[in-house]
Amino acid sequence: MPDRSPAPGSLALIETLVNTLDIETGQDALDRPETRQSLGVTDVEAARELRESLRAVLLAHAGHPPHRDVTPLSDLLAAAPLLLRTTPDGTLHLEPADPAPLLSRVAAAITEALFTATWPRLKACESPTCHWAYYDRSPAARSRWCSMQVCGARAKMRRYRAKDT
Repeated sequence: MPDRSPAPGSLALIETLVNTLDIETGQDALDRPETRQSLGVTDVEAARELRESLRAVLLAHAGHPPHRDVTPLSDLLAAAPLLLRTTPDGTLHLEPADPAPLLSRVAAAITEALFTATWPRLKACESPTCHWAYYDRSPAARSRWCSMQVCGARAKMRRYRAKDT
């Protein structure tokens, strides 16, 4: 959809999960077996709940209110135990206690992103017909849309037309 490059590292999992729903068309890629398999989804409804909780947080990262009432992400993540592991060189990593569940992998990805300060740069598009997840690579981290050519241009055109009325 948008013309942005994928989120870095483990944030790509979260970006991919949030972007399984095309809000404008209503198409949900979680309805497809190949998508569920590629993400390791065993419980589709739980994956959808996680997706929308993540979307609400990503909207907050971009300074927007939640798109609807959702289960707080912290409530969902509480069910995903993580283990602290050390490498021979002394580097610490948080890993899912059980790497199979999607929730555990998302919890580990968020934790890694918190350590690297990249988590707040994963955002959701401001457009109410989009809310596509994207990684904000702008220097000031103030990007508002998944794509300036699509959602940004539409928003600017709406504002321009509103001035004429």
